[in-house]
Amino acid sequence: METVILAVVIAVVVLGALGGLVVGSRRKKSLPPPPPAAPDITAPPAEPHVGDEAETPRDEPRRTIEEVDLPDGSAPVAVEEPPAVPDLEAPPIEVPEPTAGRLVRLRARLSRSQNALGKGLLTLLSREHLDEDTWEEIEDILLTADVGVAPTQELVDGLRERVKVLGTRTPEELRGLLREELLKLVGTDFDRTVRTEPETSKPGIVMVVGVNGTGKTTTTGKLARVLVADGRSVVLGAADTFRAAAADQLQTWGERVGAHTVRGPEGGDPASVAFDAVKEGKEMGSDVVLIDTAGRLHTKTGLMDELGKVKRVVEKQAPLDEILLVLDATTGQNGLVQARVFAEVVDITGIVLTKLDGTAKGGIVVAVQRELGVPVKLVGLGEGADDLAPFEPEAFVDALIGD
Repeated sequence: METVILAVVIAVVVLGALGGLVVGSRRKKSLPPPPPAAPDITAPPAEPHVGDEAETPRDEPRRTIEEVDLPDGSAPVAVEEPPAVPDLEAPPIEVPEPTAGRLVRLRARLSRSQNALGKGLLTLLSREHLDEDTWEEIEDILLTADVGVAPTQELVDGLRERVKVLGTRTPEELRGLLREELLKLVGTDFDRTVRTEPETSKPGIVMVVGVNGTGKTTTTGKLARVLVADGRSVVLGAADTFRAAAADQLQTWGERVGAHTVRGPEGGDPASVAFDAVKEGKEMGSDVVLIDTAGRLHTKTGLMDELGKVKRVVEKQAPLDEILLVLDATTGQNGLVQARVFAEVVDITGIVLTKLDGTAKGGIVVAVQRELGVPVKLVGLGEGADDLAPFEPEAFVDALIGD
């Protein structure tokens, strides 16, 4: 009996096991495949293939592996290289126009703008009878042209005498007569050379002075171009520390022709900048140092005294070879007042007349030379970079009276 019961139990167990296998097999076939595992955002990114350049886009930064020994023995860290920055090219250095070629063009420009004076005089002198009224008209033309009272009387007296002796006058004779008398006024015996070659040792030192608005800084830059065109090496001293843009403006002029510029902080001591400019010019072996001083009103005593200080400080390094006074040719008699005050503070050795074209009347050349007893050495005839030229009396007078 017990044997039968045992056999039945075994049979039940075997049948149950077989049934479980069948059910499990069916469940496996009916269940869908599991979804893909979510990425682990905390895991470090896979290392790139360093040598595979073809897979690196051109517009994306390259990645390289910087081998760093980390204390915890971690893998090397990927370091992103910044994109390469192209080198900025320096502005090309300009080659200024030679002085000779510049004069040809400037003579023509002066002739177009100034020959009204000469034509007016020639017209009056060509009258058949030169009475007192005619001579008064001639005086008026000369005075209106800013020649000045004393030079005007001198010219009229000379013309009276020459015309009286000459008698009958042809147009050619009148032009020659007027040319000779004007040349006497302008002066042909002045030394108009801008002294930039000292007798002892270089550099030559030139200081540029003048009131505000006369074109002082621009004249300094243009003078640098003239010197570079003549094969000279130049250092610029930006001693105008009161006007914010003056140093930048002067440095731009220098960079165009390869001249070194010495500058100081805005509002700094101009005498210190001038001193440093001369010092660096000597150390560099430069031919010329040009010092641009701050524009100042001739009526301000304190500012004029400071200009004298700049001169004294510079002369501790080396003697000044030239002090150029820049005057606006359109200011007329007011320019003479300015010139007189500046000459009392510093020893003016030469005059630069700017804006001699346009509304300038030409006679200021005679008046300012008589006032100071120093020659006009340079003239500015326009806004162009090369519109500065040495003053030539013959070319000036020829332009006044026309062809």
